[in-house]
Amino acid sequence: MQRISRISMAIGLVALLAGCATPQYETGYFNASASQPYTLDSGDRLRVLVYGQDSLSNTYAVDGSGNISVPLIGSVPVRGLSTHAAALALQQRLRGGYLRDPQVSVEVDAYRPFFVLGEVTTAGQYPYINGMTVENAVAVAGGFTPRASHRSATLTRIIHGRAVTGTVPMTQLVRPGDTIAVKERFF
Repeated sequence: MQRISRISMAIGLVALLAGCATPQYETGYFNASASQPYTLDSGDRLRVLVYGQDSLSNTYAVDGSGNISVPLIGSVPVRGLSTHAAALALQQRLRGGYLRDPQVSVEVDAYRPFFVLGEVTTAGQYPYINGMTVENAVAVAGGFTPRASHRSATLTRIIHGRAVTGTVPMTQLVRPGDTIAVKERFF
């Protein structure tokens, strides 16, 4: 009987200490994707400049299908492209019977929003700010609730068309379109 009691106490102590352990961070995918060039997706707003063509130079929103709608040439798919590749795609379409030698520049005017869920004061979507960390994102969402874990969060990011989720430290950089979930702490 004492042996069973000791074993159960040992298991309880191990479980208690496991709750205090430092979380294992899964930042490999997220750090690697941060070094890649930014790719466009729905929710981004682009500033397109067509030199010498003021009627075509404008700000265009990337729709839910990943396209922008430009006068003369219609819908142009830009999802997954860099701004440079989007400029080349626009040049090619404009060259196809509309302009002789189009010169196009594409910049991101406004990045798609990021999302904060879980144990924060005001969960929701927020405009992306360059250089933002998970901790900054939580601050934008009104801060932690009293039950929130302050050590780590769960981050979901679309990488190569796949949703990748992992536990990250509060110092992890956020990218446009990320979803941050703040978990409840145990104690």
